[in-house]
Amino acid sequence: MNWKILLFVGLVSYGGFQHYYHRPIIHGAGEIAPSEPIQSSSSADNIQLNGFTLTALADYSIEARVLSREDYSTGITSELSPTDLALGWGPMSDEAVLDNIDISQRHRWFYWRADKLPIPQREIEIHAANTHIIPANDSVRRQLGNIKVGQLVKIKGLLVEAKRADGWRWRSSLSREDVGNGACELIYVTQLNAS
Repeated sequence: MNWKILLFVGLVSYGGFQHYYHRPIIHGAGEIAPSEPIQSSSSADNIQLNGFTLTALADYSIEARVLSREDYSTGITSELSPTDLALGWGPMSDEAVLDNIDISQRHRWFYWRADKLPIPQREIEIHAANTHIIPANDSVRRQLGNIKVGQLVKIKGLLVEAKRADGWRWRSSLSREDVGNGACELIYVTQLNAS
């Protein structure tokens, strides 16, 4: 068999596998993550990680649907947080709502667009968040690498402020109701489960 044909068959097979493996998970209509995220005060000590100092701002746990994911490999932020997950809960975990909203991520931002709003805009804003994930260990890092759009994830950890000796800093939002610059959650993730 000609090597070009073998190469073509190999590329098509690989593309088919990648499409199948990374396809979004479909759940059907209904909220799959109805509960609000839980945030409480934290007494955790500072954490030293890869030249960064992480200061705990709050204990945090969330069960949410993955609306989008974006991986990063360049820049200071990627040294700390290799992946952003756009997460939705309440009405933003309902496929009947999400079918009418286009969601994307880029440059550490989460974007949404709808030709006709399926729910009020404010409900979208307070039930979805861009989440910068800082893996606490290799287990979380491995699980993070397998997360797919549409999955239900349970995350536990700390909302943090990250600093470096050169003065660089990155601080988590402490509200689910803010929007725009500074509204993302920066989470040091100690537990991550997906289904």
